[in-house]
Amino acid sequence: MEPTAPTIEQLQALIETTTTINMEVFYWWCTAFMVIIHVGFLAYEMGASRLKNTLASGVKNILAFAFIIPTFFFFGWWIYLAMYNGFTPDFAAGAGGLPWSTSMGPNMSDHASGIFWGAFVLFAATTASVFSGAVIERIRMSSFLVLAIILGSVVWILGASWGWHPDGWLTTEWGFHDFGAAGCVHMVAGFFALGVTMNLGARIGRFAEDGTPVDIKGHNMPMTVIGLMLIIVGFFGFLGGCMIYNGSGEWTTIFGTPVTLSAVSFNTLMAASGGIIGAYFITRQPFWMMSGALVGVVSCAPGLDLYYPPLAFLIALIASMIAPLTDRFLTKRFKLDDAVGAFAVHGMGGFIGLVALGIFSGFPNIAEGTPNISFSGQLMSAVVMALLGFVPGFGLSYVMAKMGMLRVPPKAEVAGLDLVEVPLEAYPESNPSSKNNTLTPTSAPTEPTSTVTA
Repeated sequence: MEPTAPTIEQLQALIETTTTINMEVFYWWCTAFMVIIHVGFLAYEMGASRLKNTLASGVKNILAFAFIIPTFFFFGWWIYLAMYNGFTPDFAAGAGGLPWSTSMGPNMSDHASGIFWGAFVLFAATTASVFSGAVIERIRMSSFLVLAIILGSVVWILGASWGWHPDGWLTTEWGFHDFGAAGCVHMVAGFFALGVTMNLGARIGRFAEDGTPVDIKGHNMPMTVIGLMLIIVGFFGFLGGCMIYNGSGEWTTIFGTPVTLSAVSFNTLMAASGGIIGAYFITRQPFWMMSGALVGVVSCAPGLDLYYPPLAFLIALIASMIAPLTDRFLTKRFKLDDAVGAFAVHGMGGFIGLVALGIFSGFPNIAEGTPNISFSGQLMSAVVMALLGFVPGFGLSYVMAKMGMLRVPPKAEVAGLDLVEVPLEAYPESNPSSKNNTLTPTSAPTEPTSTVTA
């Protein structure tokens, strides 16, 4: 029997099926690369901790990842779909995000919901990881998890609904544009961390009796630097998740504007290199060089789809010089103990990024009638993102602090959170953490040039 040539309808169906599968495969691997971000944060924070707190810092990240996934399933995705107008939900629009919706499970007629949800839940987990680094070595595990769930499954996704949803009010009313989520992910998380850090207080021994900052060194700087590099690797998945795959046409941003992988590749690599160089000029420290790479990408994230590559390099260079100076100022002037500079990197980096796009861009936005990208629109939107992160972070942690629920007791902090919260020692054979705890709550170092180690 001779083979029959496929009909036009059959060929069309095959093309459509292939397009759908390609879309799924793209976001599948974006999500996998985004998990590498959390491998990086895990190594980064464990290396930045002293021996006695190594595993506790890692466990915080692992548990935040685990708790945010189900909570984002049960109510986080609904917030994104329903709350784009502000605080008044659109129940009809949010119906597809209810946990019992047919879109929220295996469904042969819906190839998109689960794969997009997977990317978004990894964005949510990233916000918790950003916050986690700022509060290492003294926060209670239980209070951290409550705050992480609120940040990752409520606060950031509310910002995403306002400014990263096609109908979000920040975009339709102010022309907000933020291709790489510098606002709703990085700024919100950074300002949330700032609010919590203000109420949490500094680690024991972080400041001398006269208020002079005392350096507390992590036990493994190479691990920290490698972790930061892994975060850069994961960023390529993160930024891929910021694009919409159209098998029959051009890529678009989440705002519906055209974009190419080529543009994002040019600008991401230029931003990372500019960030490293800028931080090197200011600090000469490998930690800040790799943190500078993060600052560089974050500060260019709003316009990675639009910038000419040398402009991305310049913005990243400037932002990565500002970030360590910001962290230094907050530490010396306000006695804030942000252990890894999370606010300076993500909060300040995101703020610079949103405002810079307003300065350097007058590009049109989504559709006719929508305001163009403007300085005022970007600046006002940045203020909204800052308040959205800071107010709940400060308010919730203030209540927890007043109730005695936010911070571990001084004796537990001195003993080390590995023994108290995990309980297990990271290096029991050669460096038992209990043998390295020489500080007591009343014996903080008084010599300004001294260093507190593990």
